[in-house]
Amino acid sequence: MQERIGTVNIVNIFVVTVCEPPAMSEAVTEPHRAGGFLESSCAASLDGIVDTANESSGEESAGEREEEIGAHDEAASSTKTTEVPAGRTSNTQTVSTQRPNSLQVQAAGEPGLWTSQGDAEVKLRMGDSGLAAETPLTVNQMFTSAVERFGDHTALSWKEGEQQKSLNYKEYYQTCRTAAKSFLKLGLQRYHGVGILGFNSSEWFISDIAAILAGGFAVGIYTTNSPEACQYVAENCKANIIVVENQKQLQKILQVEDKLPHLKAIIQYKDALKEKRPNLYTWAEFMELGRDEPDAPLDAIVSSQKPNQCCTLIYTSGTTGQPKGVMLSHDNITWTALSTCRHVRLTDATVSQEVVVSYLPLSHIAAQMVDIWVTMRVGGATYFAQPDALKGSLVNTLKEVRPTAFMGVPRVWEKMQEKMKSVGAKSSTVRRKIAVWAKDVGLQTNLTKMNQSGAAGRTPLSYKLAKKIVFKKVRKALGLDRCTKCYTGAAPITKDTLEFFLSLDIPLFELYGMSESTGPHTISIPEAFKITSCGKEIPGCKTKLHNPDEEGNGEICFWGRHVFMGYLNMAEKTEEALDAEGWLHSGDLGKHDENGFLFITGRIKELIITAGGENIPPVPIEDAVKEAVPLISNAMLIGDKKKFLSMLLTIKCQVNADSGEPEDELTPEAVELCRRLGSNATRVSEVTGGRDRLVHAAIQEGINRVNEKACSNAQRIQKWITLDRDFSLPGGELGPTMKLKRPVVVKMYKEQIENFYKELATPTTPDNSLPPK
Repeated sequence: MQERIGTVNIVNIFVVTVCEPPAMSEAVTEPHRAGGFLESSCAASLDGIVDTANESSGEESAGEREEEIGAHDEAASSTKTTEVPAGRTSNTQTVSTQRPNSLQVQAAGEPGLWTSQGDAEVKLRMGDSGLAAETPLTVNQMFTSAVERFGDHTALSWKEGEQQKSLNYKEYYQTCRTAAKSFLKLGLQRYHGVGILGFNSSEWFISDIAAILAGGFAVGIYTTNSPEACQYVAENCKANIIVVENQKQLQKILQVEDKLPHLKAIIQYKDALKEKRPNLYTWAEFMELGRDEPDAPLDAIVSSQKPNQCCTLIYTSGTTGQPKGVMLSHDNITWTALSTCRHVRLTDATVSQEVVVSYLPLSHIAAQMVDIWVTMRVGGATYFAQPDALKGSLVNTLKEVRPTAFMGVPRVWEKMQEKMKSVGAKSSTVRRKIAVWAKDVGLQTNLTKMNQSGAAGRTPLSYKLAKKIVFKKVRKALGLDRCTKCYTGAAPITKDTLEFFLSLDIPLFELYGMSESTGPHTISIPEAFKITSCGKEIPGCKTKLHNPDEEGNGEICFWGRHVFMGYLNMAEKTEEALDAEGWLHSGDLGKHDENGFLFITGRIKELIITAGGENIPPVPIEDAVKEAVPLISNAMLIGDKKKFLSMLLTIKCQVNADSGEPEDELTPEAVELCRRLGSNATRVSEVTGGRDRLVHAAIQEGINRVNEKACSNAQRIQKWITLDRDFSLPGGELGPTMKLKRPVVVKMYKEQIENFYKELATPTTPDNSLPPK
């Protein structure tokens, strides 16, 4: 085994020159570009990301949006409406949440487009031609096809100590069959769940697929769930079996075991059991159960499965209520994997094998689709990161594996950016000048290429030189030297981060979708790429903008074979998510440009309706403030039913790697920003509440710049405050997917918000006078 080179050293050697922004970079005013909280994947801790990837740009599912506790009255959702052409709205823009009447339950025996019953079938949204007309497949059919084509190619690979272990596709399939027999022997019933609670591993994949082959439901459970939250999911899916990673996760299940009447067995796949209990098995004991079982019972179940039946449940994060089980059919998974592969032009292993690193939480569809299903479609190899990947070891895995495709949620990219900036700020003047030059060349060249829609043009000599002396070394330092496809999704990403990596010749291709669309709906690709756009639909899918306003912004609706079956045992919630024609309503606002690129512009349930009746999407303003004032970590706009807008701000701080709690120490980047302002602050407590005049003035100046670009006076921020503590998952301000829990924040900081509006008169200028000397 080759000796690992420390990441910080490599970044020091090769990446110190990329700390300065390129000359073309501008303050971001692009809409809907919020990010969650995570730690650095580039040598620093990334703890806290473990459950951050949700499959919607708005970081929640359609069902969550329907039940979200808005700060304003919700419009009725049962009224029949028609699409409103652009130009027919009033000056005050309003986006209606009304939609066509929900789908009606089909006659008995006739499958409809949706169901809330786990054992039911649905009518597939088949097309007449193209990819939408492809023959539907079950998971088993897709897997056996992969075995036939790629049998001897590596499927899964992982480390045990310093030893690299692997399974090829033939071994992978047979192991899944053995595990499926073991599940059946333990009493797994048809249409009952197998809960999986743990970090990414070969056992996770095998349990997932084995559950499906055996006729049950594969059910990923958030690793950060409390015992009570685990109980809800297990009870909701009638889990017969729960697979846990270790003693920590096992204890959660044991605490609620007596409240799970359907539970028959628990399997622990890592570490030795600390105690023997009835119906508790090690992974080796579990696999031995099915080793000599006959094939016939399993074959009979597999043969009876249909593509339009449920095989997987993805539970929403439950930010605003109890989680909902998103039912995905065999066809949802197998067809979406096919369409995604075609769209992003992945290569079959018979030509050149694709390689990915699995580290994002598998309780989300994004990681499942990329790591398990898309990779299987083309015979790719999935390498598993270490459990501490997000505390610093991910970059080592990337350097060892050198993936050909890599998916990072926004905060992974943002923390890489912050780390490189922090290290680069300490480099020599010459290196910094080289950085500015190279990044300016990289950004200009890539923007030109982007505006030419990927058309071949003359490559500047300066770009070739910058690539040789900077870009190639940066990629190698990050372990991305073979990576031709770098993706970002699961949450919005800032334009600043997109431009930073684009200037380093690492374009980040945005994905957009949700759990209810089996993951991707649109994906940017090199030939169809626009910065801040989520790209175009994957083949066989359609987008409709419902009730567009005069600027073309409407609710984004999906159609295609990727649209989910329904929410398990929740007919009303399913009807809220799907309209009478079967379109999935996302709850996101968006628009298309003249070339068909989709841009996310906001979310319906987040719209602030001021006392004056103006509708204001908060995210674009919040993002603009964070871009104008890099010291800001989180920003939340206030103003629903109020006479003017105000804002809660938090400062970038260090995060406890174990607990995820925000600490008082500023991040290195924040300390450097303070130094540039002339401030010696090193702690949040030295900055907040106007304690530091220089920082206070800098924030006000940034907000003034944002206000200057406001569309109207009503969209100007009149008052603001910096809070003593950053938002976090442990603090309650963020949900499991790092989504900002706005109603919770409003309650937590009720006193501060009330202080904004104590005056009767509406201020016309920012009311943030500097504190006395």
